[in-house]
Amino acid sequence: MDIYAPNLTAILDREPLPASGIESGDVDYTADGVQYRGYLARPAGEGRHPGVMVVHDWLGVTDYVRMRCDMLARLGYTAFAADLYGADVRPAPEDAAGVAGGFYQDRALWRKRLTEAFAYLRAQPSVDAARTAAIGYCFGGSSVLELARTGADVDAVVSFHGGLLTGPEGEASQITAKVLVLHGAADPVAPDDAMLAFENDLRTAPSVDWQLVSYANAMHAFTLPDADAPEQGAQFQATAERRSWAAMKAFLAEVFG
Repeated sequence: MDIYAPNLTAILDREPLPASGIESGDVDYTADGVQYRGYLARPAGEGRHPGVMVVHDWLGVTDYVRMRCDMLARLGYTAFAADLYGADVRPAPEDAAGVAGGFYQDRALWRKRLTEAFAYLRAQPSVDAARTAAIGYCFGGSSVLELARTGADVDAVVSFHGGLLTGPEGEASQITAKVLVLHGAADPVAPDDAMLAFENDLRTAPSVDWQLVSYANAMHAFTLPDADAPEQGAQFQATAERRSWAAMKAFLAEVFG
């Protein structure tokens, strides 16, 4: 079992470890000639479980994402931390914006890597491929919304403090997933005009089942315990972190029945 920093362990331990335990570890995979290193956590033993892909923030696959996968495994899901960057790309904080920004400039590549990672999740022996979801944080939150826009056969997507991008006119109608957006009301990355544009885009597709929850005084990165840059609009907020996780749990429980 991974040993995490105390602030991550405190969050992890809100979900009790089942008596049977969980199994977890890094996983290497290849898609279209590119090597990736993700992380897989699942309930111990045999059997198939709903699969949840977890997409990282702009730092790549870190202990934070691994911890969230472990939390999901404790809840009975098989959780896979997708690596969108590649196994040898783990940017320093000062370089991360540039690395992530490259995907915003090349949405075709972004979506390709998302669909490849999602296919890897669905192929896992411990995953019930008929019951899947994708969640993501910051860049990862934007990512799972991109995955939904491809029309991917995913039941649900959850964005935690992600960017709220719109797509080409009419593209929202391709979304088949149920959508939950968990947003900081004081997030300068996705201000009110971006939120309204996002909502208006989804309103063009009446068949899409979506929700947007906005947390008072929460800035960007409100679920990340190490986020402490309020002058840049990014700061951890314990209340929004707890409430958003609870909202996700209820949402996935509803979707998967």
